[in-house]
Amino acid sequence: MSENCLQVRSENAEYALTQEQVRDLVTVRVRNPEAITEAAARRSRAKSVLGDAGRAMIIAADHPARGANKVGSDPTAMADRAELLGRMQTALARPGVTGVLATADILEDLLLLGALEGKSVFASMNRAGLAGSCFEIDDRFTGYTPAAIDRLGFEGGKMLTRIALDDPATPSILENTAQAVDALAERGRIAMVEPFLSRWESGKIRNDLSAEAITTSITIASGLGATSAYTWLKLPVADDVTAMARVLASSTLPVLLLGGEVSDADAAFAAWQHTLALPTVQGLVIGRSLLYPAGGDVATAVDRAVSLL
Repeated sequence: MSENCLQVRSENAEYALTQEQVRDLVTVRVRNPEAITEAAARRSRAKSVLGDAGRAMIIAADHPARGANKVGSDPTAMADRAELLGRMQTALARPGVTGVLATADILEDLLLLGALEGKSVFASMNRAGLAGSCFEIDDRFTGYTPAAIDRLGFEGGKMLTRIALDDPATPSILENTAQAVDALAERGRIAMVEPFLSRWESGKIRNDLSAEAITTSITIASGLGATSAYTWLKLPVADDVTAMARVLASSTLPVLLLGGEVSDADAAFAAWQHTLALPTVQGLVIGRSLLYPAGGDVATAVDRAVSLL
């Protein structure tokens, strides 16, 4: 294969797929699109979402579908698909990484690349709340459906559930989330609910990361649907990390900690390590801070996160 990498930022050439790899993906999509479903059917599934060590380490990359391509000062960092896929391949190949969370376009490329063997796969379900839009809170379900998740043999679906008490779109968000929780539960699939108590500030949606707000979001999200048997929560660490024991005492649902964009890696890792010790926490779901770490080394960043588990 050609070693001429498709990328814009030359310092990231080590991660980007080659032009030949990109051509191969496009050729399959043009000439043999059913190969995607066939690859999903052949995929060896994870024995457990928690992996051999009993803790989940899931790499997230559903940001671009919401128009959130920014990493640090680069507004389009995640928009280079060849580079993103290369970074994900590197992350998914590291020991201790148990799974992935992404939208259909990315998961299908990873399936064709053979990068999802033995991994748990979580499908992103609602991406309509485009970053920075006037309708951002109205995050309708525009991605995977419960039926598709079941048909493809994925382990579950993830839904962003922002609760804005000052926005009339919020009841519809809660209703749609509850319906997705029920539909996934009927199929024995995990519903990964990511709740935030949010509000409009100067025309932008802001997520409240105070301990009280996260607690409120947990109690609301935990009660959505006719059953919580298959509901897991994807939660941030509070601004006051010492309050997390009290925050997570508000539910017995399994919890995965999210990463978000990290400005201080040492502080973030310390916060994750502190919170991982709490009884409901089952692992981490981290995207940008591992795929685009400040030091530039994806493998080292991922290994450091895995070491916390």
